[in-house]
Amino acid sequence: MTKLNDKWLRIIGIPVITLVALVVYHEGKAVKYFGHAKEVFHTIVAVVILWELNRLVIIKSREKYPGIKLTRQRLIFLLAWTFFITILIRFLFSLFYSLNMFWGYVFPVERYIFNIIFGLLILLPILALYEGIYLYQQWKRTYFEAERLKKENLQTQLDSLKSQIQPHFLFNSLSTLSSLVAEDPKKAERFIEELSSVYRYLLQNNEQPLTSLQNELEFIDAYFHLLQTRFGNGVVLEKNIQNQHLNYLLPPLTLQLLVENAMKHNIVLSHQPLIIKIYTDEANNLFVINNLQKKQKSVISNKTGLTNISNKYRLLGQSHVVIRQTETIFQVMVPLISPQYLSVNHSDF
Repeated sequence: MTKLNDKWLRIIGIPVITLVALVVYHEGKAVKYFGHAKEVFHTIVAVVILWELNRLVIIKSREKYPGIKLTRQRLIFLLAWTFFITILIRFLFSLFYSLNMFWGYVFPVERYIFNIIFGLLILLPILALYEGIYLYQQWKRTYFEAERLKKENLQTQLDSLKSQIQPHFLFNSLSTLSSLVAEDPKKAERFIEELSSVYRYLLQNNEQPLTSLQNELEFIDAYFHLLQTRFGNGVVLEKNIQNQHLNYLLPPLTLQLLVENAMKHNIVLSHQPLIIKIYTDEANNLFVINNLQKKQKSVISNKTGLTNISNKYRLLGQSHVVIRQTETIFQVMVPLISPQYLSVNHSDF
């Protein structure tokens, strides 16, 4: 159950409401009733019961309709149930007091109506206070999560650039290019084109929170060409993407990070090829799967790539990234984001 940090609000609010109730019910002469423990006790009990029951409704409304986007549904649920509970409890208390002549007389109909209306009038500012505090907290959380997402996007960009500019990557790329220039100039020219495409994509798209699957696939083709030039038949890429998914969205470099993760942890040999499969399903999910052939010497990894992808999806309010490993395969499933997401959320990233 959701926890409300409203200790001080209850400590202050319940006595204040009790005082207001005594003043209103006894036409400003509440002071003389403070000497009557029974009257004060029953008023406190009535206030506590109403407060705690409506507090449970507040908790339930936040569990059922959390966040800023569901504010309208939450308010409708909240008002409907708190009004119902308040009207019922105020009527039952009034009936009890009337039948027992608790205040010294039988309640007329007008008194029932007055007690119910007074209860509702007291309830509204309390609900407004709870909801106002909740909305402020949600706004603050959304703001800081947005800032955090920006920082993680920047960190992903820096990590990706570092992984490409690391000395061993440049050395391997230049060594491959050097041998190609002498052996196959046309192939060397193609290698340079794909290498420039990789850097161009990194610089242009990494600043955006989302990109289309089609852009990611075009980029991964260029990136995979570099890998295949280095490893030859040791790495194989198979794609099966449904056309309707090409305009769907995902965070930039998602595919690159997943392919890089597969290359990093598995043996890549021409007689023992690493097969990477990328495909989509009818539920708008993207799968990246590779056959599992772990290196004998384990590679030290802090799982930054997979963690960054998962965090991005969480902060974007999307479904979770699902990672599954068996004895033969390693699979990552990421949800594709509807093209309408950007227009609905008016992203300012």
